[in-house]
Amino acid sequence: MFQPQLGLKGSSHQDQLDDRLIHHPYTYEFFTANTDFSEDGYQRLYDAIQYVQSTGVTHIVLHHPMKYHEYHSEVVAPEQAYPELYRFIEVTTEKLLRLASDLDAQVLIHGGYSGPKVQHMVSLYPSVTAAREFVYRRLDRFAADGGNHIMFENSIAPVFAYGDPIQREEILSHNYRLAFDTSHCFIDLHGDNSGLQSALKQLRNNVVHYHLVDSMGQTHDSLTLGTGKIDWDRVLPLLNEKATSIYEINLKDQTNCYEQLVSHDYLTKVYQKLNN
Repeated sequence: MFQPQLGLKGSSHQDQLDDRLIHHPYTYEFFTANTDFSEDGYQRLYDAIQYVQSTGVTHIVLHHPMKYHEYHSEVVAPEQAYPELYRFIEVTTEKLLRLASDLDAQVLIHGGYSGPKVQHMVSLYPSVTAAREFVYRRLDRFAADGGNHIMFENSIAPVFAYGDPIQREEILSHNYRLAFDTSHCFIDLHGDNSGLQSALKQLRNNVVHYHLVDSMGQTHDSLTLGTGKIDWDRVLPLLNEKATSIYEINLKDQTNCYEQLVSHDYLTKVYQKLNN
């Protein structure tokens, strides 16, 4: 069975690094931003990764920037309509993969996000199927470039979601290394625990990293584990025991990872209960 390991998320800012590292996480996931890709910012990120590794953390994940100006970093964005966004995703992915290769880290790319802007982007294609095929072609190229240093995370939008078993089969046919966000799948399924469990089973062998997050199953709420409606007693045995994980929880204070620690304590107790 998957044994919970402490996985924490934060930026490359020193106050966040110091707050997380005193707890000796098994995995640290860097939440990157546009500022990390200037010449100075890229060097700071490089140094921060090495700093985290120097403390004994060997599992490093680099989360691709979530936003570019007013847009999420939607890989479905067509180049002709969104040239700057398209180029931003290309350049930042290339730079992160270079870091991952140099420093033996992992890069996490979102297959999509959600909201009216992505709905508009999808509407620029002849069909949702065509938009999805465009996403697959782009991810195929990123996967070829990244090899064992890249993974793709599920969205709530229809272009790369885990709720539909047919789409899951499509994703598996590409043999992607997957990141599985439990809350995104749960929301995509409108709070259906049985559906979440089916998705976890079907994708298990391809999942290399989990975002363990609770949710009420309706909106992107990013709740502390045990405060939402996900049935963790049934989820935990379905996780790939070889995968890494972090707790991607909304924090009241970005310099205090309290909610992530509480989530780990909760899941550890679930693990202990299931093993008694």
